[in-house]
Amino acid sequence: MILLVDDIAENRFSLQKTLVGHGFGVDTAASGEEALKMALKKSYVLVILDVQMPGMDGFEVAELLSGYSGAKNTAILFLSAAALEQKFLLRGLQNGAVDYVTKPVEPLILIAKINTFYHIYEQNRILLQKQKELEAEIASRKKAESLKDEFVSIASHELKTPLTSAKAYMQLLARNIDGGDNSKSGQYLEKASMQVNRLDELISDLLDLSKIESGKMSFTMVSLEMETILESVLETFRDGYPHYDFRLLSSAAARITADPARIEQVLVNLLTNAIKYAPESEIIEIESELIGNSFLIRVRDFGIGISAESLDAVFNKFYRTSEVEKNFSGLGMGLYISKEIIHQHGGQLSVESTLGKGSTFYLSLPIP
Repeated sequence: MILLVDDIAENRFSLQKTLVGHGFGVDTAASGEEALKMALKKSYVLVILDVQMPGMDGFEVAELLSGYSGAKNTAILFLSAAALEQKFLLRGLQNGAVDYVTKPVEPLILIAKINTFYHIYEQNRILLQKQKELEAEIASRKKAESLKDEFVSIASHELKTPLTSAKAYMQLLARNIDGGDNSKSGQYLEKASMQVNRLDELISDLLDLSKIESGKMSFTMVSLEMETILESVLETFRDGYPHYDFRLLSSAAARITADPARIEQVLVNLLTNAIKYAPESEIIEIESELIGNSFLIRVRDFGIGISAESLDAVFNKFYRTSEVEKNFSGLGMGLYISKEIIHQHGGQLSVESTLGKGSTFYLSLPIP
């Protein structure tokens, strides 16, 4: 878009007609003051300025425009009734002008110059876009590198903790056996086994993450009854956590095509999180139903919940809210892996939550 500024109406009309005839969009202004108001509201590729205007002349307009950040990429072309003297030409160039033409205007020369300005403007626009993309890429890589460093630090700690604990219990067990006291041997062995299982879970998550990143996560797809899978997982949790109330509010039957081990892995992750992040509650609600061509499972806890600003990020790799980081262990990979598994099955994993009141996770799988 071009802004044409000339105090003489005949000149504006004639030049506007020429420019529009060559396919350019043109706005016109009859004074420097009007031109400034228009330039503050709209971006222009080029401003064509008559030098000699009553009130605010072209030089003043150019100087003010050059100081406006919104017009820093706008070219200024002076119109003059005669060739500018060197001192005026220098003044114009210093105030932001890039060229000038004399009246009467030779249309072919003017159009050639305008085409050049448009080409330069487009090149600058592309360069600025590339610069923004590059800056965004650099910022993204820096963030990824920072997350990687943070993850390595957390992973080292998380892997070392169960390993150290298991080693300590095994040492206590050895001392008891050496001292002939076997009264606590079963207790120490059970606790060491729990730490080894925790270590195994962490290593499994790391392996799954590696498979996802390399595109090598495998699935054994079979026809299975989802009601049976859900009941089996719930039975395991009821046996393992007898003081928790796993309430199956509704149950639906559906046969889908899926990897049973991977679906169980996701359900285990959701129920484990419901226990982990609701330390003050022992009630977990589970529902399943058919909605259209989908089988939907809801898992609801009454725990710490998730803030609105964190909801979109909970499924990101390595993401852990500040509240979780302070009070709970973990690598921040479970939900990321679970969502990838469900995505590979053509389904969706989402969440609704209220901070301080709990979360509801929704697992949806397609019914063939």
